Amino acid sequence: MTIDEALAIAKEKNMDLAEVAPNANPPVCRLMDFGKYLYHQKKVATKHRKMQKKMEVKGVRMGFKTDNNDIRVKARQAKKFLEAGNTVKVSLIFRGRESMYKDLAVEKMLHFYEEVKEVSTVEAQPKKQGNTLIMILTPNK
Repeated sequence: MTIDEALAIAKEKNMDLAEVAPNANPPVCRLMDFGKYLYHQKKVATKHRKMQKKMEVKGVRMGFKTDNNDIRVKARQAKKFLEAGNTVKVSLIFRGRESMYKDLAVEKMLHFYEEVKEVSTVEAQPKKQGNTLIMILTPNK
């Protein structure tokens, strides 16, 4: 059918003529209500966006003098975040001259990781940024 005939039929039925497969030989067109089609596409897109889980970066902070039992408590909280599918940023904050003992702080961070290693992997090893030691953990799939 020619384009003129198809446009006449579309106008007669109060619809739009939409090209479905432009690369086919001959090109394929379809009679449809284009406004209704766009509305439906918008609804489907918002539904998919709502169903998508947004990953957040949750933070766990501790000090250089944080005791092992307190680390276990913080690790339990981090486990909950990781099981929910969030990334966890573990920060160990130095005060005063504590920053001279970076090796002890890294040990403390690795002890923290030992507590949560069954549900996480280390994305970024402990590294110093200013007066803070930072490690990033991601959940296992």
